Amino acid sequence: MKHLFPVLILLNILFACKEDGSNNQSAKDEEIIQQYISENGLNATATGSGLYYVINQPGTGASCNSSSDVRVKYKGYYTNGGVFDESPEAGITFNLSQVIQGWTEGIPYFKEGGSGILLIPSALGYGTTGSGPIPGNTVLIFDVNLIEVL
Repeated sequence: MKHLFPVLILLNILFACKEDGSNNQSAKDEEIIQQYISENGLNATATGSGLYYVINQPGTGASCNSSSDVRVKYKGYYTNGGVFDESPEAGITFNLSQVIQGWTEGIPYFKEGGSGILLIPSALGYGTTGSGPIPGNTVLIFDVNLIEVL
């Protein structure tokens, strides 16, 4: 029993010193998002998951939830301003449970007719692997307009 205490201390030190890559990436993403917010003079709200949002127009129509069908007009870009995707003017229709987690969480902050910005850390976007032109561990910025809750 007297040998158990030193073993517990050693295990505690080992686990405390182990660098968790996801925590490290979360910290990097947070720093990138904070810098973007500062450089662009945004009044962004943090959700606690790493996501930040800016409401330019709250909207006056129906609300949606994380499993709603919606029609959204959007433009997605990197923090350097390079655009990687944009919807047609009429928007696109999808279910919020079938998109990146940042959208599933972020779009419900707007009501129908609302618009704003989602600042999405990589863990709520395409993670470490990326997708198409989007590299892994990339913070994503989206201008969004919730056209319709279906």
